[in-house]
Amino acid sequence: MTITGAKMVTESLREEGVEVVFGYPGGAIMNVYDEIYKQNDFEHILTRHEQAAIHAAEGYAKSTGKVGVAIVTSGPGFTNAVTGLANAYMDSTPIVVISGQVPTTIIGTDGFQEIDAVGISRPCTKHNYLVNDIKDLTRIMKEAFHIAATGRPGPVHVDIPKDITAQLGIFDYAKEIDLPTYKPTVNFNKKQLKKALEAISKAKKPLLYVGGGAIIANCSEEIREFAKLTNIPAVETIMARGIMGQENPLLFGMLGMHGEYAANMATHETDLLICLGARFDDRVTGRLDQFAKKAKIVHIDIDPASIGKLVDTNFPIVGDLKVTVEGMLDYAKEIKFNDYSHWVELLQSYQDNQPLRFIDSDEVIKPQWPIKRIGELLGDKAIISTDVGQHQMWAAQFYPFTFPRQFITSGGLGTMGFGLPAAMGVARGNPDKISINITGDGSILMNIQELMTCSASNLPVINIILNNNYLGMVRQWQTMFYGNRLSETVLEKQPDFQMLVKAFGGNGYKVRTKEEFDAAIKDAIEKKTVAMIEVVVFRDEEVLPMVPNGHGLNEMTLLGDE
Repeated sequence: MTITGAKMVTESLREEGVEVVFGYPGGAIMNVYDEIYKQNDFEHILTRHEQAAIHAAEGYAKSTGKVGVAIVTSGPGFTNAVTGLANAYMDSTPIVVISGQVPTTIIGTDGFQEIDAVGISRPCTKHNYLVNDIKDLTRIMKEAFHIAATGRPGPVHVDIPKDITAQLGIFDYAKEIDLPTYKPTVNFNKKQLKKALEAISKAKKPLLYVGGGAIIANCSEEIREFAKLTNIPAVETIMARGIMGQENPLLFGMLGMHGEYAANMATHETDLLICLGARFDDRVTGRLDQFAKKAKIVHIDIDPASIGKLVDTNFPIVGDLKVTVEGMLDYAKEIKFNDYSHWVELLQSYQDNQPLRFIDSDEVIKPQWPIKRIGELLGDKAIISTDVGQHQMWAAQFYPFTFPRQFITSGGLGTMGFGLPAAMGVARGNPDKISINITGDGSILMNIQELMTCSASNLPVINIILNNNYLGMVRQWQTMFYGNRLSETVLEKQPDFQMLVKAFGGNGYKVRTKEEFDAAIKDAIEKKTVAMIEVVVFRDEEVLPMVPNGHGLNEMTLLGDE
């Protein structure tokens, strides 16, 4: 059929089964928004800022496994969206971002609201397009969704000039796509995998190092089964929380800068590290030349560029992680493995001697307590989003994650302001779950305008603000490493959050006791609208354990250390 370019965009979204789009209109994208008005195939949620639209699409994608979609206009509309693109790129989140552009006849003339969107987005997208011809638009839309969702997922940007959206063209949406230069390796090398399994079977202290790729590949059950079959212990990165399940006896927690003692010591002492969909990020490894220095490395990843990039790999295996772990399970049934019970017992002793803990109080609320309490009250009924800072680390440490995609956070880029809009995407994509945003009094203000989106679009996000009147993580570093010179991290003046959320049409609570917190969370859940629970917490609490910069994972600052 012959339709406008704008209609091609909405028809493409319909063909892809998109159920919700987050966005903000403007002049260059107006033709597309006119078509959005005319259709009933998908919902459009109007955010109050373009950055929030991208983060909401990310929260939707991270929590559902589907491709998230956002639409913005040209110029500042697009530049506002760049942080979201960069965040999605760092965390390998599958989203498609469509931006309007000035007409093709004006490109390069510094026209009103013109910006080189494709040039700007190139370093922070998996792929990007500038549509110069109406004949290419349908193909590009199909390719964008394919590229975003396959291989190592990521954000794809499609920039469409306004005159292209007005032109007429033939809409012929392909069912299949073949890109000769883009062929992600799905199937592993069988000989290489057998060699890796033989090495694992002969190791004395093997360890599963599970990364965010395990979430993306949807292989939680396979990894749990492999660990149980072989009795090999596991540690998770912050992006893999929920893969093993909190109660799994073979899980020894999160590793890294704020990882658990047992997890970091396991990584330090292992003689064979089995990396499943992780990239040896600096926040995980600590001092790189000390990281797992006793171990041979098995690295399994769908992205060949990640293998051997930072750590020399003895057994590199390129392939889809789910397919590869299924292969590992098949081979494991034919191989006799060593008895790893003494290794597991050693790690259990580390965990028993140095458990993840905090010193609770009845006089003040310690910031870890509300997180543990939400876990006790809601458990697997909630999906937890976070902003970035101390509260993010405490959430990763103390919430009892039991399933994958239960923890939605900004990992690689560390974006303050991510939590609230991401939690909106979670709420829209998971109506059967309670969407909780754990945030700080610094982070929450960075996208505070999205309280209006929550009210207007009936997204019952519950924001729990751990208020210590600091930019807490930076303050912690200043205390530890900068002679306690608190440069621009003391937030002496803050808004009345109760009044603020009320102005946006939600419910607000300010709590100073545990009893008040329990009452507030119960009331917020029952009212089913956007809420803010401001928890006045002990100001000077530190995130521990902590591996200082330039130290190995075995050189942790622990609770009680002077």
